[in-house]
Amino acid sequence: MTEATITADPTVPMVRITRDFDATPEQLFRAHTDPELFARWAGPEAMTNKIDYWDAKDGGSWRYVAHRDGEEYAFRGCFHEVSPQRIVQTFTFEGFPDGVALETLTFEDLGDGRTRLHAQSLVDSFEGRDAFLASGMETGVNEGYTKLERLVQSDLRL
Repeated sequence: MTEATITADPTVPMVRITRDFDATPEQLFRAHTDPELFARWAGPEAMTNKIDYWDAKDGGSWRYVAHRDGEEYAFRGCFHEVSPQRIVQTFTFEGFPDGVALETLTFEDLGDGRTRLHAQSLVDSFEGRDAFLASGMETGVNEGYTKLERLVQSDLRL
C-alpha cells in the first residue's frame, strides 16, 4: 500500500492508520525518534519543521513547530514508551490544547526489508475524533509518509 489506510473506529474515539514501507522496522523507528530525521519528513510537502525540543525516551517530551506561508503550527507531547517495537506518546496541536491524543505506533516486520506501520490515535470524544479527521490530517499523513519513504530509500543507513 502506497497510501495510508485511515479508518475511524466505530466503537471508540480512535483513528487507525496503516501503511507499508520499503524499509526495515529499525529504519522507521529511527526516523520517528531522531529529531533531525523526523523534522525532514513529518507533515505535508508545503511545510517545514523546526524542532524545539526532543527527548525520545520513556518519560521524555517533544515539541516542534511546522511552518507554511508565514504561518506557524506548534505540536507537543510526551513519550510514554519508546522501544524498537513500539512508541507510545501524547500528541497535542497547540492551536487546540484541550485535544490531547494518545498515540501508539508499532512496526510490523514483513520481511525482505519491508515494514507495516500501525498507528492509532485515541482522543477523548467522537467529536474530537471527527474534528481530527476533518483537519486535513489525511493530506499530512500521506504526504509525510511519502517523504518518509523517500528519506529511507535515499539513505539506507537510517
